[in-house]
Amino acid sequence: AFQWIQYSILSNVFAGFYGVSFTQIDWLSMVYMVAYVPLILPATWLLDARGLRLTALLGAGLNALGAWLKCGSLAPRRYPLSLAAQAVCAVAQVFILGLPSRIASVWFGPTEVSTACAVAVLGNQLGTAIGFLLPPVLVPNTPNDVDLMAHNIGIMFYGTAIVSTLLFFLTGVVFEEKPKYPPSHSQAVLQTKPPEDYSYKQSIINLFKNIPFILLLISYGIMTGAFYSVSTLLNQMIVTHYEGEEVNAGRIGLTLVVAGMVGSIICGLWLDYTKTYKQTTLIVYILSFIGLLVFTFTLDLGYLMVVFVTGGVLGFFMTGYLPLGFEFAVEITYPESEGTSSGLLNASAQIFGIVFTLVQGKLTTDYSPRAGNIFLCAWIFVGIILTALIKSDLRRHNVNSGIMNLDVKAVPVDSPVEPENTTLKIQSAL
Repeated sequence: AFQWIQYSILSNVFAGFYGVSFTQIDWLSMVYMVAYVPLILPATWLLDARGLRLTALLGAGLNALGAWLKCGSLAPRRYPLSLAAQAVCAVAQVFILGLPSRIASVWFGPTEVSTACAVAVLGNQLGTAIGFLLPPVLVPNTPNDVDLMAHNIGIMFYGTAIVSTLLFFLTGVVFEEKPKYPPSHSQAVLQTKPPEDYSYKQSIINLFKNIPFILLLISYGIMTGAFYSVSTLLNQMIVTHYEGEEVNAGRIGLTLVVAGMVGSIICGLWLDYTKTYKQTTLIVYILSFIGLLVFTFTLDLGYLMVVFVTGGVLGFFMTGYLPLGFEFAVEITYPESEGTSSGLLNASAQIFGIVFTLVQGKLTTDYSPRAGNIFLCAWIFVGIILTALIKSDLRRHNVNSGIMNLDVKAVPVDSPVEPENTTLKIQSAL
């Protein structure tokens, strides 16, 4: 997430350094969205077939590789190499974005799963927050001293590469595939099924036949795509009205994401406590729409403090929506794979993100930031209607609630005898 946003928040700096247009700099972020769409099905198949550990290692390894490749682009006119390195990082995030809901379901019980998913999503948001904060500090705009600019960019690139490499090795050391005992009855049900009974192709077909999931797929894509677009174009929006405020643009982005991290945790805790998935999702969607409207019509008032406040409110709801979508999808699609449903949600977000970024960027450049934001507001209003139409069929919650009444205990995954008994108990409960 840090590497995704590090160019966009310094769009004017990198456009001058590489001698390219703002649109070409925007593509350094949009390449993440482009790479995700064709690779999501192979990535989710790998997650289902080979498990969490291998998928996490592959994502972390490619992320480190892309970070080191960027270190070779520390000179003007090396934009193509920087784009290629960013494409490697984009492939890495395909394997990483689908992990939160899968990790939460595999490792945490029914009273913890939504909070766990929110905390896992928090990591992605933390990377985005640091990406808003550090680059403007590390790479100030020095258009009259290209050597100094290259030196500062080098500090950022080499630092990122070192941290990414350490995270790769840390993943290899501490990341385990699954716990010894299934944490919930819904996981126990899934683990008693023979692997040969699972069909990835049939799982995809089942998901696309699920009308509530299709509605969520589109509405999630609209909301998250809008967030990607706002994040990518934030620097351009701020410096249009507040010239020379690149550092504060980064701080506003940080405020947006940190507020969203708080929103994510609160929403996760609320879901674990109430299980009101649809109601919470719809309310957060409506409040995001209101937040974007307020942000849009206060952006040009000339007061940066107002932008900080409205950006924080917008981030609280827009970013807080991310784990809600993941968890709602798992509930209405159970027993299909969490990785597959969340992967499709992310693919939808990337598609909408590409379209929104291109259109909003064009409107911002040709007209004003207000025109681009109004375009997003119209689409989010459509998302509100689609969310209201989703039927709330909480399949996973219903399974957990039904079996919990019988006080069935989770058994070791590798037990040769107990899974059969668990299956009998499950069947009697159903």
